[in-house]
Amino acid sequence: MIEPADCRMAADLHALAAATFPLACPPVLEPEPINRFISQKLSVKAFEGYLAESQAQILVGRETTNGQLVGYTLVLLKEPDNPQVAAMIGPRPAAELSKCYTLANYHGSGLAKALGQAAIAGAAQAGMVSMWLGVHQENRRAQRFYGKLGFRRLGVRRFDVGDRQMDDYVMGASLVDLNTTETERDR
Repeated sequence: MIEPADCRMAADLHALAAATFPLACPPVLEPEPINRFISQKLSVKAFEGYLAESQAQILVGRETTNGQLVGYTLVLLKEPDNPQVAAMIGPRPAAELSKCYTLANYHGSGLAKALGQAAIAGAAQAGMVSMWLGVHQENRRAQRFYGKLGFRRLGVRRFDVGDRQMDDYVMGASLVDLNTTETERDR
């Protein structure tokens, strides 16, 4: 089951982020910078801020049997802070698919696809016409996943994890094209 997150979920989202973010990190990245990133950028306080922000949409995936949170997306409905990324991405307004994670035992279950499609639909409903994301260059599984959602590689950005700089691919998609493709598939 996928639903919007509510303001009482900050602690649960932090716990889920702490369990899922390391899964997307390259093997060469040590635990210390990963833990520092989680404590700074994925803390309870950070999620409280996202949940209160009108330019952020968080969707959660729940286990149908027990209601446990097992995945989430975070979409930011605003211009990128990084001027290099801003120069790469397509038509405006553009949203960022900042997070799309599931617990490891839900990889391949279809939950991430459903969360990604719901995040895309939510951004389109908010008036966004394109979407972008960053994915580590070594995370080929995620790159294939985003490709199946309709994203294509646009360029490269630097992304800080703790005190380590990582090289990410920037991927982007037209929400108009994605929604048209979804509608055509539904016929």
